[in-house]
Formats: sequence, C-alpha cells, structure tokens
Amino acid sequence: MENVVSGEKTSTMFWFLSLLGLAVFFPFFQLQIVTGPLVNALLFIATVVLGWRKAVWICLLPSVVAYSLGVLPAILGPMIPFIMLGNIILVVVFHPLWRKNFWLGVGAASILKFIFLFASSRLLFSLILKNTLAPAIAMTMSWPQLYSALIGGIIAYIFLKFVKRI
Repeated sequence: MENVVSGEKTSTMFWFLSLLGLAVFFPFFQLQIVTGPLVNALLFIATVVLGWRKAVWICLLPSVVAYSLGVLPAILGPMIPFIMLGNIILVVVFHPLWRKNFWLGVGAASILKFIFLFASSRLLFSLILKNTLAPAIAMTMSWPQLYSALIGGIIAYIFLKFVKRI
C-alpha cells in the first residue's frame, strides 16, 4: 500500500512540476496568439490532472513571466493581479463541470474569465488613464481572452484524449 501511495505522490509531483515548468516556458514564445491558448490549455489540463487546488498555484506564474519578457506590454502591468484572478476563475469554474460535460466547463469558464478581465480592465484603465486610450487598452483584455481560452480548451481536450485522461 505504501508503494502505491508513494507512486501516486510521485506522479502528482511529476505532473505538477511539468505543468509548472511549461507555465514558465510558454511565455518565451513572445506571441500572445500562441502563448494565450497554450497557457489556458495548461490550466485546463492541470485542473483535470491535479485538481483545482494545485492548478490554482500554476495560475500565478504565466502572467508574471509574460510581463517580464515583454509579451504583456508595460501598460498592462497593473492588470497582472487581475489576470491571475482570471486564471483562477477559469480553473475554479471549470473544475466542477468538466466531468459532467467538458465543453460546458470550457465554455462557462472561458466566458466568466472573459467577463471578469474585460470588466476589471475597463474599470482599472478608466481610473488610471482617464482618456481615450482606456477603452482601446481594455479591448486587449476582452475578445482575445475569450478566443484564447476557448482555443486552449480545444488544445487541452486533444491532449487529454491523447493521454487518456478524459
């Protein structure tokens, strides 16, 4: 019995460290059109493989790394805590739904993340910038975020089918 438990812990640690490493690595692609869907896929995969509690820890790194590499423009620096929260929303909403219906989970999580990021960016940038740039900058936290999350869900589904986790 101890070997089984030890093996499960080793497997969980392997998955956690692998996914965490990818969360740090993906922003090096330096293209939001690539990085965004890959990070979202990683969050969906982490939720399925590790559960929401461990997946939440992975939510915290990608935006910090992307910002430090310049993938996120400097003007979006104040959005980093909100991006982290958006990723946590994605994981927490997806978790209870994915076993019932994977696509319902992906859709609901993606839409709620999109709404949160769009609303928080509009509010934040209207307070900080108070000019015509605020809506334009806030748009980067709107539709592209929804597409990125949905494409990430497709990538995650293909990966999880391949490793027979769903």
